[in-house]
Parts: sequence; C-alpha cells; structure tokens
Amino acid sequence: MQHGSANAKRRARVFAVAALLLTGLPLRAQSSTPAPPPPTAPAVHEVVDEAGRTVRVPLLPSRIVSLAPSLTETLYALGVQDRLVGDTDYCDYPPDAQKKRKVGGIVNPNLEEIAALHPDLVLVTKEINRLETVRALDALGIPAYATHARNVDDILSTTQKLADILGVPEAGKSLASDLQARLAALHARLEALPPSRVLFIVWTRPLISVGKNTFIADALRRADAASIVDASQDWPQMNLEEVVRLQPDYLVFAASHADSGARDFESLASLPSWQLLDAVRSHRFAVISDAVNRPAPRIVSAIEELARQLHPAAFQDAPEPEKPAAPTTVPPNPSPTAPAHVTLNSQPFAKELACAR
Repeated sequence: MQHGSANAKRRARVFAVAALLLTGLPLRAQSSTPAPPPPTAPAVHEVVDEAGRTVRVPLLPSRIVSLAPSLTETLYALGVQDRLVGDTDYCDYPPDAQKKRKVGGIVNPNLEEIAALHPDLVLVTKEINRLETVRALDALGIPAYATHARNVDDILSTTQKLADILGVPEAGKSLASDLQARLAALHARLEALPPSRVLFIVWTRPLISVGKNTFIADALRRADAASIVDASQDWPQMNLEEVVRLQPDYLVFAASHADSGARDFESLASLPSWQLLDAVRSHRFAVISDAVNRPAPRIVSAIEELARQLHPAAFQDAPEPEKPAAPTTVPPNPSPTAPAHVTLNSQPFAKELACAR
C-alpha cells in the first residue's frame, strides 16, 4: 500500500508540473512577441534653395503653404493644388486660390495661422518675403524653400525645380517644354523685326517703371520690346522730361482688365505734360495681363499678348489665342507694408508691388 501510495504521489507531481508548463506556455509565447515599432517620421532629404540655403524637406511634401502669388500660380500650373493648404491674401489666380485658407499678407504673414495648418513645406520668394519670416519658420521647425527668378529662363527653371521637390518631375518637364516651345515660336516670328521702344508703366504718380535687370524687362525683350529705361534700380522713379526726350514708341500697362489699363492711358493723355509724347498724341499704347508682374508660368501668355499688340503684322496668319479668365481681385486685409528691399517715395506703389508678385 505504501508503494502504491508513493507512485500515486509521483504521478500527481508529474501532472502538476505538466499542468504548470502547459498553462505557462501561452504566457511565455505572448511575452516573447516583439512590441510594434514606433511610427517613423516622413523621409526627408536636403536640397539647396535659390537663396543658397540648405533645407531639409520631405521626399513628398503633402501640406504646403505658399507666401507669394507667383508660387501659388506655379503650384496650380503643376497640378498639385490639392496639397496647397494655405496662401496669402493676395493669391488670387486662378480663382480657386481665393478659396484656400488665408495666412495674412506677403510681408507680414500670420505665423500662428501657418503653424496651425501643420505644413511640411512653406514656399517663399527672395524678392518679396522677408528673411525674418524664414528665420521664424526655422525656429518653429517648419522648412521654407526660397525661389529667386531674375529673368524668364529663371522662371522656367524654378518651375522645374519646384516640380522635382514636389515629386512631379514629369509635370514640370511637360510644362517647361511647352513654355519653351511657345517662346521659341514667338522668337521665330519676331527675330527679323526691329524692336519697339517702350515705356513700361508700373505706377503713374509718381511715375515708376522697371529697371533693365528685372524679369519684367526680360519679358519685354522676349516680346521684341526695348525699354527706354536703362536704370540698374529694379523700380526706378522716372522724370517725365526725360521720358519726353526719349520719346517711346508705345506706353505699356499691365492690368487685371483691359478697361483699367485703357483708363490709365486716358487719364495720362488728359494731362498737358503727357501730350508732349508722340505715343500719347498718336494713341499708341498696349495693355497686357498683370501676369507680367509675376514670375510664374503665366508670364509667357503676357509676353505673347504684348508681342501681338506691338507687332500685329507678324501674326496675321496666326489665330488669336484664347485668353484665360481674369482673376477677381481679393481686397487685401490687412494691407502689407513695403518690402524691405524696395526704397520708393510712394508707399501705395510699394503695396501694389507686394500684391502683384
């Protein structure tokens, strides 16, 4: 009996150990399963912007804020407008851009509003946005890429660079190829013609034009127009007596609507001092889209418009191109102050310049 009792006790201990092992297996298996990895930050890479700064940007930016009308236009031209989550009070073209969340002015954007949109990239221009804005964005950990287009070729190359950064290189190549083809076709039509001497009027009182090193002056040259202004300043104030001495063939205005440009001309023509210009007495003026004021792809359309008005004989065999609908101007609120790099006697002009670009 004692032997049988001992065997029974041994069997009981074996069963107890087996039961313990069996119940412990799931616990050991569960505890050995590795924890899920933490979410990874989006992949980034370093790019050098057109101000010479090294910027870390996502491989595929998905939430973009634009701080210049020209950059907003470029995003739409590249077909990535769905990624644009905010822009400025002055971003009015195409009309859909007016529906985007507004982050304030160009020179004085609302940084809190920008941060609330959680952008992974902010686009700025070296020409009109302030360095202080870029530094403030850096402090917030928001990458800012700066563009700097000084002529028409730069505008096309900037468009391609933005396309590359945004992950749509083929859209950039297609757009740039189309614009280059149109400029080449225009050059072929105009190369045998003497250029028209023009005065491009940015502002009338005081009289402001464009300097020879601006992208607008380059756009004029592409339309076979030679500016009478030889100033190295970007936005020189002109003396009417000097304009009378130089006698331009045409006065050129940029306006959202042709009627407003015509009204500007008629207003000047009513002044006795302007009657001293042959172009005024002969009613020789051209009104083109205000796209010429913005370093964006649409500037090519403005160049074509001007060329047709200055040299109509060169286009007698060509159909009139369709003109895009003029954007509805959004009343600025609040009004920006003058860009730091612009030194002018006319504060209203400085505001107009900030709105235009």
